[in-house]
Amino acid sequence: MTAVFGVDIGGSGIKGAPVDLARGVLAQERHKVLTPQPSAPEAVVAAVREVVRHFGHRGPVGLTFPGVVVDGRTTTAANVDKGWVGLDAAGLFREALDLPAVVLNDADAAGLAETAHGAGSGQAGVVLVLTFGTGIGSALFVDGVLVPNTELGHLELRGKDAERRASSAARERHGLSWPQWAERVDEYLDLVEKLFSPQLIVIGGGVSRKHEKFLPLLRERGARVVPAELRNDAGIVGAAMAAARAGG
Repeated sequence: MTAVFGVDIGGSGIKGAPVDLARGVLAQERHKVLTPQPSAPEAVVAAVREVVRHFGHRGPVGLTFPGVVVDGRTTTAANVDKGWVGLDAAGLFREALDLPAVVLNDADAAGLAETAHGAGSGQAGVVLVLTFGTGIGSALFVDGVLVPNTELGHLELRGKDAERRASSAARERHGLSWPQWAERVDEYLDLVEKLFSPQLIVIGGGVSRKHEKFLPLLRERGARVVPAELRNDAGIVGAAMAAARAGG
């Protein structure tokens, strides 16, 4: 089978690697570059091209995007340049890379990987994968089927986007201790649990590497709350999975 490549485009970094789809792991160590500032489409495309060419990859490419993606078109851009709004991102990447390409929401990609190969594997019912990073991404699954583009980081919490209070970036921005941040995460989890009644909540994103610092501080709740198993590689793996499902 032709190798499938995943690229995870974030607000602060762009990282990618070829993926072993059978095992749900990176086939080689990932390559990462900083997200250009400003993160205009042309600059981001150039950075993605650098990541893909680092491996000399010539097969299908899956790419995540931190916003809503419908049929390859990016319709929101909360944490990247507004030039992405309404753009045919999949077409742009196909042309720039001269390779088959598919684009999907970043948290949806992480969720696909976690439900197939990680903490959500085999879990029936409602599963919510939350990625805490520059913002808060979300992926909602019902009996293993993705409900795309939920973007639950933009739910209102205390009069503002929840991610402004409870993202990993908010913790750093406000200089919060782990216990202080855990209180904000709990408040956010109360909100999403009330709305969706999940059986399982998987906490991913970059902060999942340090889950032992905050997960034990969270309150007991109806949903089991567990750390992502693929950690920050989930977006890359899920992007590659989406590319393979699209038929390359």
